[in-house]
Amino acid sequence: MAFYDLIVVGAGALGTFHAYHAARAGQRVLLLEKDAYPAGATVRNFGQVVPSGLAGRWFDYGRRSLEIYKAIQQETDLTVRANGSVYIASDADELALINELHDRYVSVGYPCELLTKARCLAQYPALQPDYVLGGLYFPDEVSVEPEQMVHRLIDYICQKYKVTYQSGSAVIDCQSNYNGAIVTLAGPRQTNRQRFQADRLLLCSGHEVRLLFPDIFADADLIISKLQMLMTEPMPDVALRGNILTGLTIRRYESFRECPSYAGLTTPDYLAELKQWGIHILFKQATDGSFIIGDSHEYAPATRVEDLGYHTQAHINRLILNEARRIVRFPVEPIRKEWAGFYSQTDKEIFEYDVDEHIRIITGIGGKGMTSGAGYAEASIRQWLGVAV
Repeated sequence: MAFYDLIVVGAGALGTFHAYHAARAGQRVLLLEKDAYPAGATVRNFGQVVPSGLAGRWFDYGRRSLEIYKAIQQETDLTVRANGSVYIASDADELALINELHDRYVSVGYPCELLTKARCLAQYPALQPDYVLGGLYFPDEVSVEPEQMVHRLIDYICQKYKVTYQSGSAVIDCQSNYNGAIVTLAGPRQTNRQRFQADRLLLCSGHEVRLLFPDIFADADLIISKLQMLMTEPMPDVALRGNILTGLTIRRYESFRECPSYAGLTTPDYLAELKQWGIHILFKQATDGSFIIGDSHEYAPATRVEDLGYHTQAHINRLILNEARRIVRFPVEPIRKEWAGFYSQTDKEIFEYDVDEHIRIITGIGGKGMTSGAGYAEASIRQWLGVAV
């Protein structure tokens, strides 16, 4: 039986960044993934790293995450692109909110710039002029390719920091003894039950709550969010670079909720159905010129994720595309792909639970994982393992 300092179960962004920070601190790390490759929320999102949308400590984690992404990018290509982020205001209420958020970020030294309507249209000529009143630009924010980033990160930590990575390996049992934690694996690569031991074990299982410690997860009050997203055919001639966030995003994101005028914000009738489905419109152009467009939000308790269904709803996709047409000038069809993503979240910001002195569960980071997971994992490893990272 092989021995490690730390076993991380789950190779999404949250688990992999924990493995990265631990290995960087000199720990012997085993990273396990139940699927043949990561296929959860980490690869089903926009790939936008936007601390500007977060509040409190998550903004701080996001800001640190930007530094981590950029530092790794200098050593290996994680697909990080420093194209910035822009929030486009479409009415007077949204314009007031971006002005208030600008003032707050200026006060804490986070680079941002208010853009007039003319500046927005000059910088982003693919926007519909009738939609735009102004914008708030964050030059330091980045984007990544979600279907590639975590795979490249795993390769990097295995090569540079000697992390042992094993995919296709579902952990079916996890127990502690006086020496640490022991895991038992099952999967197509395990004809016999394979076991590993470590001083510590970290479970970052995403929205999977039934395989390990189901009694703990049953009382965790975790909620699963289902998101619908779409990808267009490549449009290399369209100039709409960076992370594009729109009026509905301004009305939804945490950072704007702390602005003085947010309390008086009302929903216009023409946005009511979009709000009902948790729709806010984002655009992110991939390196091949295609656009990811979305998204929506439906919710169910984590123990009843099947209630959300395995399908996407055509009606929700129509709502998304109709609003997208109001925002951009280029045709948003034909659509090449459409999919549903799932992530777990909690009203307590994140679910952290110590099963015992050797085993810790961390999940429920919600939609903050790609933006703040790298910085959060650094602080988490530093606090839990007591090592310098």
